[in-house]
Amino acid sequence: MAVRLKNFYTETAVPKLREQFSYDNIHQVPKITKVTVNRGLGEASQNAKALESSISEIALITGQRPVVTRARKAIAGFKIRQGMPVGVMVTLRQERMYAFLDRLINLVLPRIRDFRGVNPKSFDGRGNYTLGLREQLIFPEVEYDSIDQIRGMDISIITTAKTDEEGRALLKVLGMPFREN
Repeated sequence: MAVRLKNFYTETAVPKLREQFSYDNIHQVPKITKVTVNRGLGEASQNAKALESSISEIALITGQRPVVTRARKAIAGFKIRQGMPVGVMVTLRQERMYAFLDRLINLVLPRIRDFRGVNPKSFDGRGNYTLGLREQLIFPEVEYDSIDQIRGMDISIITTAKTDEEGRALLKVLGMPFREN
């Protein structure tokens, strides 16, 4: 499955992007370098079970065990001390990245209720794209009976594109369903 998106990128996306932006060199064509999946867990500092279930869910969704992110400094208002777990995160590269993106674009996003496309303005100015998902149930790997609480996650797609326009063109060619404004 991962091979399909990677082959599509090299055979179809690269020539289209070279023509669209008139790149002289094939290495100027933007490509996706990594995908990060992040979930913040406010209640993990008090509830160890929430942390364990999040680790297993993210591992099931991405196929890779996530790392636990910890608080850098204490925040009394949130009852957080330095070093407490505040989230889980996984960085996907190469084959796993392509497999995850293929599933995200073709299986997961169409399963969202009332889905009209992802926001085309969620770029950071350097061609990287981030989207937030409200629930983990839209992933086919996650069973409804196995979750204790509905939690969302942030997915960041990091590219080598220099501008948002190049990044948007890359993701659009790969099949990302952007909403029309």
